[in-house]
Amino acid sequence: MENIYIVGAHSRGQTLAEYIRCLYPNVRTEAFLYDNEEQNPQKIGMIPVLNMNKADKLNLTYPVLIGTKGIHHEKLLWRLQQMGFTRIYPVTQKEDRMLRNAYIRKYYAEIGQRFWKIDEPGIHKGQTAVPEKKTSAVYVVRSVFDQPLGCEYKPAVYEKEIQAGAALTDERLYPGILTDDRGDNISGKNGQYCELTALYWIWKHAREEMVGMVHYRRHFMLPKQWTAAMQDHGADVILPVPLYVGPSIAENYKMRHDPADWNFMLDFLKNKDRKLGEAAQTFFEGNLYSPCNMFIMRREILDQFCTWLFPILDAAAAHGGQKKDAYQNRYPGFLSERLMTFYFARKKGCKVVYADKNFLK
Repeated sequence: MENIYIVGAHSRGQTLAEYIRCLYPNVRTEAFLYDNEEQNPQKIGMIPVLNMNKADKLNLTYPVLIGTKGIHHEKLLWRLQQMGFTRIYPVTQKEDRMLRNAYIRKYYAEIGQRFWKIDEPGIHKGQTAVPEKKTSAVYVVRSVFDQPLGCEYKPAVYEKEIQAGAALTDERLYPGILTDDRGDNISGKNGQYCELTALYWIWKHAREEMVGMVHYRRHFMLPKQWTAAMQDHGADVILPVPLYVGPSIAENYKMRHDPADWNFMLDFLKNKDRKLGEAAQTFFEGNLYSPCNMFIMRREILDQFCTWLFPILDAAAAHGGQKKDAYQNRYPGFLSERLMTFYFARKKGCKVVYADKNFLK
C-alpha cells in the first residue's frame, strides 16, 4: 500500500481522491492539504484535512498530487519544494481527462453498460449505408465581459459565435457578430441565466438539423467527421464526459451554492409530477453529471429539452430572486447543468454519446 497526499480539499481535490481510490486500490490518500485561510472541514469522509503550513508531521517521502486549478500549480509546487517534498505531481488538464475517462469507463462496466464516446467506433461500424447529410452548427457563446484568451483560437468550420447578454450593452465583440437579443429572446436576463440566454435564442431561432452549444473557453474535442460518427453510433445527443462530484450531486450543489434554490427546484418537480420529482431526488443522490451546459443534439430533441427546462428555471429564478454575489446570481445556469444530465438519463429512446472537452487558458 502506498500513501499519498492530495493538495486541495475542495471539489477538485475530492474528485481526484475518488478517481485514485477507484483506479488504484493499492494507493491510499493519507490527507488532503491546503495552504489558505478558507474554511475547511477537519475530515472529508475518513481522510483528515491538514493545513500544510501548520502540519509538522507530514511524511516528506510521500508523493503529493496537486489537485487544484492549474493557475495555482506553480505557487504550490514551489511551496511544496520548500517544505522538502520531492515527489510532486501537478495534475494537468490532460491527466485529469485521462483519469476521468478511466473512472467513467470502469463505472459503466461495473453497472453492465457500455460507455460510448464519439471518437470511438460505433455500433454501426462497417455498414455500407450512405451517411445522412444534415445541416449542423455548434454555437460558441461569448460575452463582452469575458477575460481574453491567453492563446489564439480559430473556430472550427461548424462553429458559429454568438454574443450573449447583448441586450445589456451596446458594445459588440466585432461587427456583424450574431447576438442573442434578436427576435424572441431573454438576453436581458444574462446576469442570472449566463449562457442560457444564448441557449434560449438558439432554441427559438436556430434551424440547423444538428445543433450544439459550447463556450469560448470550452469546446468539444470532436473527430473531424463528427456528424458521420453520430450516425455510426446511432446517437441523438453528445454530452461532455461525466464528472464525479461528492458527496452527491445534490449535496455538492448545496455546499457550493444556496441550498434554498436546489430545494425549491426539487419541490417544483415533485409538484409538477411526483414520480418525476422522486426520480430526480434519487438521481441527484448519485455522483455523476455532465457539466458546463455543453451539448450537441438533433433539433427536435433540443426543442423538447428546452420546452421542459426553461419553465423550471423561470420558476426557480422567480422564487430565488437576485443574489448580491454576481457569481451566485448565476444559479439558474448551475441548476441547468444538473437538470440536463438528469433529463437525458431518463429520456427513453434517446441515445447519448460522450465527448471530451478542452479548456483554453
